[in-house]
Amino acid sequence: MPVVLQNIFRFILLVVAQVLVLNNVQFLGYINPYIYILFILSLPVLTKRWVTLLLAFLLGITIDIFSNTLGMHAFATVLIAFMRSGIIKVFTSLEEGNNPTPSFYTFGVSAYVKYVIAMVIIHHTALFYLEAFSLSHFWITSGKIIFSSLVTILLIFGIQSLKRK
Repeated sequence: MPVVLQNIFRFILLVVAQVLVLNNVQFLGYINPYIYILFILSLPVLTKRWVTLLLAFLLGITIDIFSNTLGMHAFATVLIAFMRSGIIKVFTSLEEGNNPTPSFYTFGVSAYVKYVIAMVIIHHTALFYLEAFSLSHFWITSGKIIFSSLVTILLIFGIQSLKRK
């Protein structure tokens, strides 16, 4: 399947899963997994930055429209799209001209785990602090970040482990 069609399918599938299933999962108000960011995490490494930022904005605003969150997801998603190439460079050493799709197989387990953890924590920190818009509930917001990040990371690893080489 061509990369463009694969990414369109992934975009639609992740948005539908997020909106119809995962937005309705809340355990004690602390855990709400956001796997839609897997779309940005899974774009090929050498995707042009402006394309990545545009796709991130479209993804985030789509989630915002269905979640009625007024741009919070768009901001957090564009933030991780902006930081993506730098984080990839920190955790991996890719060969010149190589354009893999990030996964356990292309990055290696250790580098991919670090990449996903960093991206999810950045996304969730931006999202939840923007949602709270205050530091007065620092510990509650931090708890949401930690627990939601853990569940999101585990779901992403589960989904990625189902992929074949």
